[in-house]
Amino acid sequence: MATSLVPRSLFRILHLVTTSPFTLAPQSFNPFNFSAARTMSSESTQRLFQLRFDPLTGNSEWVVIEEEVEGVLENSQKPLLATTSYLDMLNDSTRNRAFREAIDKTLSKPCHVLDIGAGTGLLSMMAARAMDSVMGDCKGMVTACESYLPMVKLMRKVLRLNGMERKVKVINKRSDEFQFGADLTSRADALVSEILDSELLGEGLIPTLQHAHDKLLVENPLTVPYRATVYGQLVESTYLWKLHDLYNNEAKACDGIHLVPVGDPIICVKPQQYAMHCDAIANEVKLLSEPFRVFEFDFWKRPESHAENELHVKATDSGRIHAVVSWWTLQLDREGTIFYSTAPKWISPPYNVGAGGWCDHWKQCVWFIPGNGVSISKEEKVHLCASRNDTTFSYHLKSQIPGGEILQHGVNAENFKLILPPERIAVYGDREWRLAMLTAIKTELQGRAPSVCVIADDSVFLTLMVACLSKTTLVLSLFPGIREKGTKYLQAVSHVNGICMDSIKVIEKRKSCLTIQDTFEKKVDLLISEPFYYGNDNALPWHNLRFWKERTMLDQVLSDDVLIMPSKGILRACFMSLPDLWSSRRRLGTIEGFDHSVTNDTLGACGKLPEGQEGPFLAFYIWQCGEYEELSEIFTLMEFDFSKPISPCSGKSQVKVTKAGICHGIVLWIDWVIDSKNSIVISTGPDKRYWKQGVKLLADPVAVEPRDSGEGIECCSAAIEASFDPSTGELDLRHSFL
Repeated sequence: MATSLVPRSLFRILHLVTTSPFTLAPQSFNPFNFSAARTMSSESTQRLFQLRFDPLTGNSEWVVIEEEVEGVLENSQKPLLATTSYLDMLNDSTRNRAFREAIDKTLSKPCHVLDIGAGTGLLSMMAARAMDSVMGDCKGMVTACESYLPMVKLMRKVLRLNGMERKVKVINKRSDEFQFGADLTSRADALVSEILDSELLGEGLIPTLQHAHDKLLVENPLTVPYRATVYGQLVESTYLWKLHDLYNNEAKACDGIHLVPVGDPIICVKPQQYAMHCDAIANEVKLLSEPFRVFEFDFWKRPESHAENELHVKATDSGRIHAVVSWWTLQLDREGTIFYSTAPKWISPPYNVGAGGWCDHWKQCVWFIPGNGVSISKEEKVHLCASRNDTTFSYHLKSQIPGGEILQHGVNAENFKLILPPERIAVYGDREWRLAMLTAIKTELQGRAPSVCVIADDSVFLTLMVACLSKTTLVLSLFPGIREKGTKYLQAVSHVNGICMDSIKVIEKRKSCLTIQDTFEKKVDLLISEPFYYGNDNALPWHNLRFWKERTMLDQVLSDDVLIMPSKGILRACFMSLPDLWSSRRRLGTIEGFDHSVTNDTLGACGKLPEGQEGPFLAFYIWQCGEYEELSEIFTLMEFDFSKPISPCSGKSQVKVTKAGICHGIVLWIDWVIDSKNSIVISTGPDKRYWKQGVKLLADPVAVEPRDSGEGIECCSAAIEASFDPSTGELDLRHSFL
């Protein structure tokens, strides 16, 4: 799952199961956006521990947190769940209305209802209210299951606020940990649950339903949702092709660097579906088929762990199949009158019934066809094999070639692969980016032959480039994320690049700093980084200043005339209209009749915040955030000089608004000045699709309109100040419109 926020699946299914008194709550793979919480239980107390992560060093530690204070962990100014997808989900009015209508319709008499993954308790309260409205002698019962303690605490607040604390029984466990007698006195008659991700299965839907049907539910229970259907469509897209086919794209670079040897896709994306907002590329996609049904299964029946489906899809146009775009539709009621769909906007009925507006918690999914895709002609039949396991879908495309031989396009998982994010694959295959890096390094090395070069990040590209350009240079790669995988990769591609592995050393053991012994008694002449840090996909732009921190820790082994690339970073920003993103993060009020206002501080909602508390910075691909528009000039906030050790920085700017509109937030990014002459700059701004930007949403949208000064029309302006704290890696931002 590739979301900009931490998905709920990481809370629900990623557990560390132990027999000790400690239980680790599900946590994010990417701690830049989330501080996980750990729970220690005893008979009378539950204490929280917070995992604090230093984005500039990669180090983390558990810190004891005694209690949660109004949604903010004590000793922390950050809302605990601000960078999760809960807020976006609760702001999805189409989803909320569909579930409410289906629950009201399905629960026609009092019964025992089980809500798995209850979150704030919204579906549980809907179920309790629906049964209260039904006349009868017996009363219904709702059991809400939620494994994540901070969310349980938040749910209890919501239940109390709505007078539902006695109507919903809350159990702080995973559903597969339930015990009859202690947790359930009888099997549940109905299941209301929403444990779905963009792919449908990634939040553990299949094993959760299997256990529920085996242990927790009556036979043929009532369920909301009732059924799910996955649809797909064959597409041609140059953008999607660039996200995975490094071999064919780097062939255009002509720089002599071979990241992917012929016939061996040693660098590749993970062989699973990739979640993204496909509406953002709607004008660039060529549709090659009508939508087709891939899988369908019923929530009211026990699902199988594996399933396969062979499809024969008729091509509606000639082209090259680069990907399968998929989405799902929920039928929430038995009769088939209430639906919800994640279909892209270009899809027409009946394949998009129930589709809503932009939201970030559910996207479409993309399955990449390996290589440069498969060429097809209009009216041709395509043989597509679809399969699924407990957590994911996959596709296997077969194309008929002359002579009757079947060419199968798949991934050979037996050989070593260096798995990189799709955006990094696209960067490494980008001719302009490679040319810029090559030109900068060549220019800086003119007349110099560095004895030792340190690659400070996880860039295999820079490692190979320096080794190719300067055969006498010893290249030391830190590879803080890929480590031994980096070594294996370099060994596999060294021959095709004409380099000797004796000239490259990977520092596989993590060290806080290098000594002169690590550099073989030589000073470092060249320190270089993209920067790219593996596993940093959801980090904020300034978290890549980890390079500056690394440079500082290497200070004692740097030569007096060391070349440092990039030479500096420039923090740039722009005021923007972001109506869809802001709406997904706005403060919660009443949701389908239930007051959720007590959740706003914990979830980091836009709006009036407690004194001393700031709204969170969020990492997004702005170009995928629905509607967006620049309202001001692009301005510089501060510069980071990498020739000097890391230090606190601050800056301010007076910004002119250049276009009338509604301002929802400030978008920030870093432009990396690669060379010392400031002639080669790699921008990571909103117009660059392969990098995420940082977003600071305003508490309330601000209308910016032209003003007539008597001497013509001029736009209003804003004052903005920012400061960077190297001890935490965090940015503080203040602004005011003038």
